[in-house]
Amino acid sequence: MNNLFETACLLLGRFLLGLYFILPGIQKITNYEMMTQYMSKHSVPFIELMLPLTIVLQIILGIAIVIGFKGKIAAFLLAGLTLVISIYMHNFWNLPEGGNVQHETQNFFKNMGIMAGLLVLFARGSGQLSVDSRLAKHHKVE
Repeated sequence: MNNLFETACLLLGRFLLGLYFILPGIQKITNYEMMTQYMSKHSVPFIELMLPLTIVLQIILGIAIVIGFKGKIAAFLLAGLTLVISIYMHNFWNLPEGGNVQHETQNFFKNMGIMAGLLVLFARGSGQLSVDSRLAKHHKVE
């Protein structure tokens, strides 16, 4: 396959994956009270700690993915965060009767797809058009 095409696909993929976390992180700030209630409804423990931590991780690690800085670490951490969020917030297997099982099932498996992309990014790295690549080239020159 064309190396330029692969590089462009990896850059676009990183951008989209990063946005997937940055935008919800910002939305959690602007809708903080509603998010607190939503998390409480899903029996998330330690909301006072977990919500701010989630916001910080989503925004900072999302930016890291976009620019490709410490991309492998960021992807691995976001994969773990995605798994935890999915288990608590999209637990379709534990909904009360009348709950929106189909919607939560779809969200859970969508998140598993996002997690898969993050794990591929972890395995593959950020690619040529990244801060990681630039730093690696800089250290080789010295």
